[in-house]
Amino acid sequence: MSREFPIGLIPPDWLVRSLRPQRSPVNRPAVARAVIAMALPLALGLAAGRPAYGALASMGAVSGVIGDTADAYRMRILNIAVPQLFGALGVTVGALVFEQGWLAVTALTGVALLSGMISSIGAVASVSGLLLLLNAVIGAGLPMPGDWWLPPLLMSGGGLLVLALALLSWPLRSGVPERTSVAAAYRAVAGLLAACGTDAYDAARYDVTRSLNDAYDLVLARRARQHGRSPELVFLLAQLNALTPIVEAAPAAHRYGKPLPEGSVDAVRHLADAVDAGHRGPLPLRLPEPVGETQRALDHALRHAAEVVTAQNVDPRTIVDRLGRPASLSVRAYRAARNVLLSGTSWRYGLRLALCIGIAQALVSLVPVQRSYWIALTVTFVMKPDFGSVFARALLRALGTVAGLVVAAVVLAWVPLGWWDVVVLAVLAPLIPALTPRGFGYQTAAITPVILLLSDVLNHLGTGLLVPRLVDSLIGCAIALVAGYLLWPESWHARVGARLADAVADTARYVETAFGDTADPAARARMRRRLYRDLSAIRTEFQRALTEPPPTGRRAAAWWPLVVAVERIVDATTAARVRVKQGAPSPSSAEIAQVALQLRELAESLRETEVLIAVRTDLTGPADSILEPLRQEVAAARAVASPH
Repeated sequence: MSREFPIGLIPPDWLVRSLRPQRSPVNRPAVARAVIAMALPLALGLAAGRPAYGALASMGAVSGVIGDTADAYRMRILNIAVPQLFGALGVTVGALVFEQGWLAVTALTGVALLSGMISSIGAVASVSGLLLLLNAVIGAGLPMPGDWWLPPLLMSGGGLLVLALALLSWPLRSGVPERTSVAAAYRAVAGLLAACGTDAYDAARYDVTRSLNDAYDLVLARRARQHGRSPELVFLLAQLNALTPIVEAAPAAHRYGKPLPEGSVDAVRHLADAVDAGHRGPLPLRLPEPVGETQRALDHALRHAAEVVTAQNVDPRTIVDRLGRPASLSVRAYRAARNVLLSGTSWRYGLRLALCIGIAQALVSLVPVQRSYWIALTVTFVMKPDFGSVFARALLRALGTVAGLVVAAVVLAWVPLGWWDVVVLAVLAPLIPALTPRGFGYQTAAITPVILLLSDVLNHLGTGLLVPRLVDSLIGCAIALVAGYLLWPESWHARVGARLADAVADTARYVETAFGDTADPAARARMRRRLYRDLSAIRTEFQRALTEPPPTGRRAAAWWPLVVAVERIVDATTAARVRVKQGAPSPSSAEIAQVALQLRELAESLRETEVLIAVRTDLTGPADSILEPLRQEVAAARAVASPH
């Protein structure tokens, strides 16, 4: 007999989404590095008779472990080393204002403003801003041993130990992560071809977009300095570019409604294996005889990819720049600084974070009640909207802290100070890299007992830490919810369709470019890649919005089908372009203009509203036109945009 929840006990959908663990494989090398990097400094500190020094270095290793997520070695240097420099600055400022009352409040508020503003630059800057504020809070809340320069040196040393361990295999595996990522993109494309004509196509297309984004990001991170000088890099770029015609042929093949021949799918899988192994010799492919213009386009694309993958030499001058060469470091730094200073978004987030940290630190430094740095620490972690919903993170922080305190209670009650702490830390350390990909609540549950154990080495409060830390966490969550969420209408009345409207307008331009005789093929490819990348980012933003309580979560759920509809419009445009390239009649300029006009009208209607409104869905043209499938997709999108 099936059992049902009483109506009043059914959890809301946004809560279920927030608590659901994300699927992610365990990174075993990262787990091993976490054990060594976090337990070794504490062991050395105990051996030297300076356990406080070891605890500080282990705290620094925690931040390094959290940032140890990149595959490429050069990206690991950026993800770990750069934030450590900001962390060293943060702990120095915090230690200098320790127990300084209003000075501590003012200093941490200023650090929070800076931290929030630089977080808008990018992923590495966001982690750097987080560590800047996090270490400043720790430095202002815990008594630091030794001279003023020693705590930043110890904490940075702990983080850099994680980096050193991560780079041990670099001489043996240089370039392997990038090659593995390119091979993964080929396998994702094979999955896309296998899904053609089935209901799994949309999910497979999203996987391809994500894989291509990851591969290009890794390769471009190296290309900025090595393009034209590294033969391996030249091959990787050529192999990635060779995927473009295959990806463009997939939407046209999907239009048939029938699965592709297995030989085509197997061919891409064989190419993926060759890329992964670095094989550049002959690779015979058993391709099926193409039938129709779409299969001919796919056959040509597969043969071209096979030539590129197995080529002995590639001339860098023959590689078409599909995404545009990255700007120089100085230019990118100037653009980032300008965007931070002139962006209203960065100022608003910086002010929100500064207000919350100012309130939290005032409770600690000015109110004559024993409070701890844990309040500001909680605010720091919760107030990261680029990491997810602030509302959901506050809830998950509270739940994760409770779970972590249960573990910490056992440790602090039963494990004596000394060498047993090293053993316990070695047991708890691998939980951080193992649980962090599962979600913020799981990460909090893993980090909480580690930080409390290391804090106890510094202040020797034992189980007396538990209840105050729980109360402080709840206070910090309340501050973030009220001062960082409810008081800022943009956080809970967000126009979730603004970015989607921009994507629809870009899609209109892509439709015009796809069938223009003067359009540069490389420019067309860049436009399509940017569209898919933008739509991938929009998917992520919508998934975050779905974890918000009503009304934001409900609005995001209503708009979600439109995201899929826009992706299908891009696919239909690409499919029509492939057929024209293979000899199908080109559409008239009037047809192209009509479709583009309808898309721009849809974009404007999305841009001006927070809720879905009725729009015209009439879109007619010759039934035998190459654009008929595209018109159907545009009409479907406009129908989705109308309320039911």
